Amino acid sequence: MTEAQFIPQPYTKSVEQGKVTWESPSNIALVKYWGKKEHQIPENPSISFTLNNCKTITTLTYTKKDNSNEFDFEVYLDGEKKDDFKPKIETFFNRVEQYLSFLKDYKFVVETQNTFPHSSGIASSASGMSALALCLMSIEKQLNSEKFSDEYFNQKASFLARLGSGSACRSIEGDLIVWGKNNIVEGSSDLFGVKYPYGVHENFKEYQDTILLVDKGEKQVSSTVGHNLMYGHPYAQNRFAQAHENLEKLKAILESGDLDKFIEIIESEALTLHAMMMTSMPYFILMKPNTLEIINKIWAFREATGLHIGFTLDAGANVHVLYPKQESEQIMEFIKSELVGYCQNEQYICDQIGFGANQIE
Repeated sequence: MTEAQFIPQPYTKSVEQGKVTWESPSNIALVKYWGKKEHQIPENPSISFTLNNCKTITTLTYTKKDNSNEFDFEVYLDGEKKDDFKPKIETFFNRVEQYLSFLKDYKFVVETQNTFPHSSGIASSASGMSALALCLMSIEKQLNSEKFSDEYFNQKASFLARLGSGSACRSIEGDLIVWGKNNIVEGSSDLFGVKYPYGVHENFKEYQDTILLVDKGEKQVSSTVGHNLMYGHPYAQNRFAQAHENLEKLKAILESGDLDKFIEIIESEALTLHAMMMTSMPYFILMKPNTLEIINKIWAFREATGLHIGFTLDAGANVHVLYPKQESEQIMEFIKSELVGYCQNEQYICDQIGFGANQIE
């Protein structure tokens, strides 16, 4: 598919006003995306678990207006007006206007809330931008007399979400989503996320993710700045090749159910992501002392018990503790007794694999 396939024909219906609500989850990458080309195209493929409980709920109210010269919208988070969110949404509207030609015809009110704490290090841009993209797709669906398929709806929603935040394209569906063209996953695309199409062992069903909130502060370095530091990075090309190799290894692991090899891949990917940050110019360290304490505790516990507890990291200090459902009782006891003390205000979030966004009637 090409971008041109998402440019709409003239709309055949008229809608004066309405309201639509979607809830969309965050996701956590197993093979990481770090580095992008123009138009939010990834330098390497990624694969993620869609989360279940960490999500954004967005209501979009729209009213037809007389003049169509500019975007007209207001944004609210948890009922409070948020003008500082407007520049990001304006940038998004500018990027997607050619694919949603009704955007200047309506006044929008965007009301959004998260089921997780703001600035908790959960990817709220992924859940937020995907929820907004889905609301806009629901409006486009009403303006078209021709029905589009669920597949096209999801692909275009993912495509639009990507233009707001790269990883948002992996939040439309679940439970495993691949983004980035590669030779390993048939149907993969740089333009949108696709459902992982191959067999997945029972070991990975209902996989658990306990998110340890080590540092709830704002990001020291924005994702955009971080991705841009991969231009001219001395190890960039090797890293992009490694992501393809790890995706290929993961395909065999997901089929066989080999939890030890799964842990090797996801932990290596997490540490490689941070190694890229530490070796860019300028360089930066997003892990905190407590991040390292938690990692070392996980390694020691795994060695002592043989339980399949592993971790991954986003571009921040917080730790996603990943483990199979069948071992969750003992591992949760360990997390509560040994790891929660390293979290800011002892805060953590329990989540597991989910199956994507839902429209709320």
